[in-house]
Amino acid sequence: MITRRGLITGLGAGAVATFIPKLSWANREAGPLAMPPLLDATDTGRFRLAAQSGQTNFLGKTATETWGFNQAFLGPTVRVANKGAVQAEVENRLNEAMSVHWHGLVIPGDVDGGPHQPIAPGATWSPELPVDQASATVWYHTHIHGETARQVHMGLAGVLQLSDGLDDERGLPSTYGIDDLTLVLQDRRFDRRGRMDYSLSMPDQMMGFLGDTMLINGQVGATAMVPRGIVRLRLLNGSNARIYTLSMSDDRAMHLVATDAGLLDKSIELNELTLSPGERYEVLVDFGGGKDASLISQQSTNMGMMGGGMMGGRRTAGPPFEILPFKVDTALNARIVALPQDLGGSRPDMDKTKATQRQVTLDMRMGPGMMMRRSSNRFSINGRSFDMRRTNFTVRRGELERWSVSTNMMMHPFHVHGVTFQVLSENGRAPNPQNTGWKDTVLIDGRAELLMRFDQPASEALPFMFHCHILEHEDGGMMGQFSVS
Repeated sequence: MITRRGLITGLGAGAVATFIPKLSWANREAGPLAMPPLLDATDTGRFRLAAQSGQTNFLGKTATETWGFNQAFLGPTVRVANKGAVQAEVENRLNEAMSVHWHGLVIPGDVDGGPHQPIAPGATWSPELPVDQASATVWYHTHIHGETARQVHMGLAGVLQLSDGLDDERGLPSTYGIDDLTLVLQDRRFDRRGRMDYSLSMPDQMMGFLGDTMLINGQVGATAMVPRGIVRLRLLNGSNARIYTLSMSDDRAMHLVATDAGLLDKSIELNELTLSPGERYEVLVDFGGGKDASLISQQSTNMGMMGGGMMGGRRTAGPPFEILPFKVDTALNARIVALPQDLGGSRPDMDKTKATQRQVTLDMRMGPGMMMRRSSNRFSINGRSFDMRRTNFTVRRGELERWSVSTNMMMHPFHVHGVTFQVLSENGRAPNPQNTGWKDTVLIDGRAELLMRFDQPASEALPFMFHCHILEHEDGGMMGQFSVS
């Protein structure tokens, strides 16, 4: 297993201070931030996505090849009813296989869209999704083993909203693109000509790809125009590896109203919110005072707080950087001017006493030549690197399990397919307030205990995955699979 001293030695002393690229705000004024196109299927129960290639000019220099769904980069926001059958069609117009995993949907393994369900070039996959869960912001992305990181980096990802149509009754902002903003956070690197650069260095392979330029909804340098009132931010970390520590530039509060899998019962006031790859949070921010502000993040590493020392801690990598500026536009209709009191959601409170216990360790290896290879069993779970032919374990349907998930040094966002879970504890203490709602992805910094019930079936041929959501780690083997029967 990798050690802190081993990582420093493997990277080289000169690389220790430089392996985390510093993010800085782009010197480009791109105008108002645009939302992803809204594909509303709440009435029809049907939607179609086409994975395709295109050209995108991010920096006003040279256009670069990108991939997206129904467009050149990223995909539309697909809105569906939170209960009922949804008919999806996914066409692959690319020249290589891809897939679509519905990250956050609690559905059977045969429509989950994992690595066992590739869509060949020219083929169309038409799953019927039996959706039956609370309103939530979930997402979709490719999940081809060994190529997920590169394909997501190229743009194969988008947001999926589950809606029950009751947000107006709850007093929540709900006008798409006005007071209800979908924000996909990603970091990228560009060469001097303005082309996206995904050439992986040794540190990129070990720590995960970290860019030096922020993209919000695929745009660089844009400004979000907001009404003078309460604004809802649906935050998705669609980055390959970067962990964001978010706050407002003037220290105004963010009111957490929803976690990965749905609304809370009441909002939680936060001044800081950690957002790791794959996680989604919804927050309300009050612009009623008419003052502009920016969403900022600390320059964070992926080293764990538990490790300490010169490489430990999330706030040791430099000054804050700007994620997205907000400008108040009084011409926009401020529909919501007071924070809602009762959100109508819930927090998990399952009985852990009879749960089956399971240990999960997220492991990194180092050895001669190991760091120089793109994939050579560097990453594993419980000491075993991912194997498409091996089912790690089988769970009885309806079973309640208590997982103790641990890592020894790096922080790892941990995602489980086919379930939502309760975070029981983090490092022996009560969970962070932001993790008290229903989750499907959580940042493991030391050890966390998770409680989950397996109600969806999954065969050994089409199993569920559990894995680190640093995509380079997932591709490198930090993933397992299980069946439910």
